[in-house]
Amino acid sequence: MDRLSREHRSWNMSRIRGRDTEPERAVRSLLHRLGFRFSLDARSLPGRPDVVLPKYRSVVFVHGCFWHRHARCPFAYRPKSRGVFWNHKFAENVARDRRVTNSLRKSEWRVVVVWECELRNQEALSRRLEDTLRHSPAPAQGRGSRGPIKNNG
Repeated sequence: MDRLSREHRSWNMSRIRGRDTEPERAVRSLLHRLGFRFSLDARSLPGRPDVVLPKYRSVVFVHGCFWHRHARCPFAYRPKSRGVFWNHKFAENVARDRRVTNSLRKSEWRVVVVWECELRNQEALSRRLEDTLRHSPAPAQGRGSRGPIKNNG
């Protein structure tokens, strides 16, 4: 049984943003402070990544632990009501994430997922992003595999 009325739950859900969320802005700010320059306009890439770093042939997805089912994370709880609906919704989200990641990797893009809960420890996240983006070998770039990416900064 939901503690909120149907109208109040609907109002809450309508306030959930799909773009420029607080976690996305925090990750972009962190990347910028680390000296990375990136693009946000990635309509040509599968899954519309939150951040594109063309120089490093990398994309960053900022995933909410609840919606994208971060394993063993306390924020990835299951709602008590409408179990069948939520199980189906979560399974679709995870399957879509897997398809998008596989598609990008086949196109020779490095995929980095930042979980919302990781923002609680900015120092550890900074180290992980730095190590992953600067110090890991970039994916091989095949001829013609690079799609048009507008670099906004």
